[in-house]
Formats: sequence, structure tokens, C-alpha cells
Amino acid sequence: MSVKIGVVVMAVLLALYIALVGWRAVLLLGTGDPVGITMGVALIVLPVVAVWALGRELWFGWRAQQLGLRLEAEHDLPEEAVGVRPSGRVLREDADAVFPRYRDEVTASPDDWRAWYRLGLAYDASGDRRRAREAVRRAITLEADSRR
Repeated sequence: MSVKIGVVVMAVLLALYIALVGWRAVLLLGTGDPVGITMGVALIVLPVVAVWALGRELWFGWRAQQLGLRLEAEHDLPEEAVGVRPSGRVLREDADAVFPRYRDEVTASPDDWRAWYRLGLAYDASGDRRRAREAVRRAITLEADSRR
């Protein structure tokens, strides 16, 4: 629940930032000064990019959560016993020990979104966030394709 609260707080803060920057852009556009107009245009572009990025991240998070809930309902999430730190983070050496299983699962079934999602969880537990996101994005794409 605290993650959702954090996402909402960050989204609200970003929306406030976008509104303030947008208002400043309108004021700069109204100056009639070429430098002010240029800055105003730039300040309009930046919030548009920020809104796009926020929307993309929220959509990714929502889709990833839906796939996770679906795997949980199917009792298909990883069940290996791994050690955790007091903070709740998985011990990296334990995550690294079970990682090959999920990598091999994807190699054997490259079109299985469930295998890709589990690989994403393994990457995340091992501390490789970039590859974790790539694997989960692949899972989202494959799952969407399977519904067509």
C-alpha cells in the first residue's frame, strides 16, 4: 500500500509542477519578447514530455500489476525460499542462485509471457532493474498479443 501512496504523491507533485510550469509558459508567451516567447514554447514542450512519461510509467505499472495478480491467481508465481534482509529485500546471492531456472524457462519458451514475467522478478531480485523492466515489458507485450 505504501508504494501506491508514493506513486500518488509523486504523480500529484508532478501534476502541480506541470501546472506551475505551464502557467509560467503562458506568462512568457504573453511578453512579446522573442526570448520570452522561445522560453515559453520550451516550457510548454517540457510539461507535455513529462505528462507522456508519467502516463507511460503509470500504464506500465498498472499492466505489470495486473499480470502479477493474474499469475498469483493461477498460483504460478515463483515459490523458491530465499532469504530476505530486515528491509524486506531479497538476499542477492539467493536470487542469483535461482536465476538460471527462470532464464532457462524463457529460453525454452520464448513466447510465454508467464516465463518472461517470472524472469523479470528474478532480475529484480538480483538487483538488475533495467533488465527486469525489459523482461516485464516483454511479458506485457506477449500477453497482449495472446489475447488477439
